[in-house]
Amino acid sequence: MTGTVLVTYGTTNGSTARIAESIADVLRKSGLTVDIFPAPSVEDVARYDAVVAGGALYAGRWHRHARRFLRRHRRALADRPLWLFSSGPLDPSASERNIPPVPRLEKAMAALDARGHVTFGGCLENGAKGWVARMILSDGKGGDFRDFTAIETWAAHVAEDLTRT
Repeated sequence: MTGTVLVTYGTTNGSTARIAESIADVLRKSGLTVDIFPAPSVEDVARYDAVVAGGALYAGRWHRHARRFLRRHRRALADRPLWLFSSGPLDPSASERNIPPVPRLEKAMAALDARGHVTFGGCLENGAKGWVARMILSDGKGGDFRDFTAIETWAAHVAEDLTRT
C-alpha cells in the first residue's frame, strides 16, 4: 500500500497521545505516509487508505472522543483497514496477558470489521486532570505502565499488514 494512514486517539491527560505518536513513528519508518490527529479534530477519513484509532480506558469505557470518532465515521471506516488500541490498566497486566476490548468496543469492532485490537498499559502521573485521577493518585495507584517495546512491535505488525496489501 502506498496511501496514507490516519492515526487518531482520544485522551484526557496525553498518555494515549504518546502511544499514538509511537505507533505513527513505526508506520513512517516502514515507508507509510502517516497523519496523526486527536479524534475530535478529524473531520473526514475519506482521504485515508487505513486507520489506527485508540482510546484511553475510563471506568470500563473507551474515551468518549474515540467512541464519537468511530460513530461519526462508521461508514467510511467500514470500507478501509482499521486497527484499534486501548490504553489504561494502571498495573502491569497489559504486559502480562492479552486484555480484550471493552464490550461496546468489541461490538464496534465487529460492525466495522476491524483487523485487530490491543490493550496497552496506561499512565497516570501527578498533575492529571479530573477528580477520579486525583483520587487514584492520592491512593498511590498511578504510574507509567506503557510498554513501548510492545507498542512498537504491535505497530510493526500493522505496518507489515499494510505494506503487504
